[in-house]
Amino acid sequence: MQEVKVVVAHDERATLRVGDVFLKIDADQTRVDAEVEAMAMVPIPTPEILWRKPPVLALAALPCTPLGRLGEPSTASPAAWAAAGAAVRTLHDAPLPPRLGRSVDEIASDLDSECEWLVTNGVLPTDLVTRNRQVAEAALRPWTPVFIHGDLQITHVFVDGDEITGVLDWSEAAQGDALFDLAILTLGHEEHLDDVVAGYGTDVDLDVIRGWWSLRSLLAFRWLVEHGFDPSSPGCEIDVLRSRM
Repeated sequence: MQEVKVVVAHDERATLRVGDVFLKIDADQTRVDAEVEAMAMVPIPTPEILWRKPPVLALAALPCTPLGRLGEPSTASPAAWAAAGAAVRTLHDAPLPPRLGRSVDEIASDLDSECEWLVTNGVLPTDLVTRNRQVAEAALRPWTPVFIHGDLQITHVFVDGDEITGVLDWSEAAQGDALFDLAILTLGHEEHLDDVVAGYGTDVDLDVIRGWWSLRSLLAFRWLVEHGFDPSSPGCEIDVLRSRM
C-alpha cells in the first residue's frame, strides 16, 4: 500500500504525496487557476498536470531532489545553483503573464502594518525591526515588471546533479520585480547568491536583494506563526533578520 505523506498543510491549503502524485488542495480556486495558467506559459520545466477536480489539483512528481531547504545546508553544487539562476533568467525573459502583482505602494503599506504589529506586540525587538525596515527600503523602488514565480523557495526548485528538472508551485506567479525571485531563492542561503547571479547572467543590485530578504522576512513573520511554522528555527527568518544587524 502506498503511503500518504503530508508535504505541507495549514488553514489555506494542503499538499499530499501519494506515490508519484502530488495532490494540492486549495480553498481559493483563484490561486489554482493562476497556477494552471502560469504552468501553461512558462518556458522552464514544470510538473505534469494529471487532472483537476476542484478543490484538488493532481500533479506528477518531479524527478530528483530539491535544491535545498530553509534552515539546512544545501548539498547542491555551485553549478546547480548557477543553473537555477539561469532558469530564473529564462523565466524573466518570457512574455508577461496577464496577472498583475502587488504595487510598491501596497507592499510598503503592508510592511508598515506588519512592523507596527511586531513591535506593538513585543514579537521582535524594536531595534531588529527598525534596522530591517531600513534595509527593506532598498527594495521599495520602481521596477520594470517581468514574469516572476512569486514564491521561488529552494524547496520548489528540483535538480538532478547540476541540471534543473523542474519548478513547483506557481500559484503566486505574476508580473513583478525580477530581484524578488532571486531574493526568495537565496533567502537563508546568502553563501550561494554569487552562484545564482553568475547563472542569471547580468548585473544585479545586491542591496535590493538584501532589501527583499528583510522585507519578506518581516512580512511573513505573523503569517508563519499563525499557521504553525517556526520562524525562529536555525537559519530561518529570525536569523535572516539578525544577519542584517
